[in-house]
Amino acid sequence: MATVQSGAPANGAAGNPPAVTLVLGGARSGKSAYAERVAGQAETPIYLATGAAGDDEMAERIRRHRARRGPHWTTVEEALDLTGQLARLAAPGRAVLVDCLTLWLSNLLGAGRDPAVEGTSLVRALPGLLGPVVFVANEVGLGIVPDNALARAFRDAAGRLNQDVAAAADRVVLITAGLPLILK
Repeated sequence: MATVQSGAPANGAAGNPPAVTLVLGGARSGKSAYAERVAGQAETPIYLATGAAGDDEMAERIRRHRARRGPHWTTVEEALDLTGQLARLAAPGRAVLVDCLTLWLSNLLGAGRDPAVEGTSLVRALPGLLGPVVFVANEVGLGIVPDNALARAFRDAAGRLNQDVAAAADRVVLITAGLPLILK
């Protein structure tokens, strides 16, 4: 079930980001802030959050993100039906920021859903979206090989999902230490 929090309309001139943008980076790299600037160019930005406040620390992260975005954003929370929500939300003049694909993948695995099937469905839906979408994802493949099967499966699924979305994206940006590097 989706939770929606609406804000006031955006002020000032509006623009549109590319149809599909993927913003990759490590933890605390600045990827969400960068993606917010890209999606915030639209007249009506929507923040599609895949994470949930499962504990006090996560609730505080969510509060800080909302405060940083400001009141002109509409927030929609969706843990599993990302493809369906994008079909409903994407529209001309409205950019949807998905933060983040990595949490969505974790949610899918926790719900016993096949991430390959869900990822394929997502990528196939992208060309039919009526407005721009900006995805945020963690680049999890730059560290050591995990020591257990579940962590390795998660890392591998995240790598495949990132590759598939990157192939379908119009723009791909890697964020390191707050600095963007345009890959595509």
